[in-house]
Amino acid sequence: MVRAFVKPEGDRLQLLVRVPLEAMRDLHWPTDEEGFLDLAQTSPLLPAAASLWINGSMQLLEEGSLLARPEVLATRVALPTDRSFGSYQAAAQALNGPALPESTQIPWRQALLDVQLGYPIRSELSQFSIRPAFAQLGMRVTTALVFLPHSGEERAFQFVGDPGLVRLDPRWHQAALHFVELGFLHILDGIDHLLFLLCLVIASLHIRSLVLVVTSFTAAHSITLLAAALGMAPTGLWFPPFIETVIAVSIVYMAIENIIGGDFRHRWMLAFGFGLIHGFGFSFALQETLQFAGGHLFASLLSFNIGVEIGQLMVILLLVPCLQLLFRYAVKPRLGTIILSILVGHTAWHWMIERGQALSLYSWPELSLANAAGAARWLLAAVILAGLLWLISLFLQRLDFQNASSRRTEP
Repeated sequence: MVRAFVKPEGDRLQLLVRVPLEAMRDLHWPTDEEGFLDLAQTSPLLPAAASLWINGSMQLLEEGSLLARPEVLATRVALPTDRSFGSYQAAAQALNGPALPESTQIPWRQALLDVQLGYPIRSELSQFSIRPAFAQLGMRVTTALVFLPHSGEERAFQFVGDPGLVRLDPRWHQAALHFVELGFLHILDGIDHLLFLLCLVIASLHIRSLVLVVTSFTAAHSITLLAAALGMAPTGLWFPPFIETVIAVSIVYMAIENIIGGDFRHRWMLAFGFGLIHGFGFSFALQETLQFAGGHLFASLLSFNIGVEIGQLMVILLLVPCLQLLFRYAVKPRLGTIILSILVGHTAWHWMIERGQALSLYSWPELSLANAAGAARWLLAAVILAGLLWLISLFLQRLDFQNASSRRTEP
């Protein structure tokens, strides 16, 4: 676990970092006969350790330009019970205060290293970014970083491993581009969402029906993605595994429907219903990354959704010609649809069983007035959406009837 504070002050940017002493693997820390850290001999080694392991490959940028190598302003050994890194003020005060008494007995594997680095900057009002190198400190490194800009509005970040370049106070277009990329990569990494799209596509390769189905799916998951990002989704631990289980169920159902066959003219309504569920699945990935949005929440949500749609469109543009070639030269369309649906359904069935078993380990929410009110709100929203779908269905039926009538009346 690494804790850090970044604060621009005047012509200097302060970086306060706390890391476990044990993470600095190439250094031999002096100990006494009982195995406790020898603080008198350790203190002179701390600045070099900070320069090598903390400052060695980490980069800080001002307005996109790399800052010069910092000065190690202060170092100290801290006890594992020390709570000074709970705030920037307490951490700075501890670093500039008295060191631990040399008689303190502390096993070296439990000791913490606190470091204060100073970077020369042009202005405290500049835009700053950081490319941390803390992933090198261990097999799994979690970093909790707090940025304290001149405006006084703190921004907290938490990430595992190497997050790449982190813009501490991004402009709206920077946040937007970042979330477009995240949405695009998420749809490509989400094999369950891709299999659901495959089930939608193989049932009908006609452009009109395909556009209607995909648009319906897109509109639905956009609604629940936005609702979940705004804190309107259930917060219980049971909810994510429940959604993942239902996503697997949706793929199994669509695969079975493809195998049975029938009238797919109203499949857009089914795609809308399952799209609401898939939107919650997208939101789980988004929740961990909203910390990088800065003050541009709405732009980031919209951009993430745009990235998802770009990914979906690319997948569909690749799937449709491939399936058309397959059904024209390799296998008849009906047989090919059945074979592909069996393969997809078999995979999703195993997911459904595994996720259902994991879901059974969670406790369901207790029946209370607050939970009942929340369920009632979601039920009301579902009824309204169902009514809208019914009206749209009637409109499309009427439109199809008028088109058919006009074709019959033509000479």
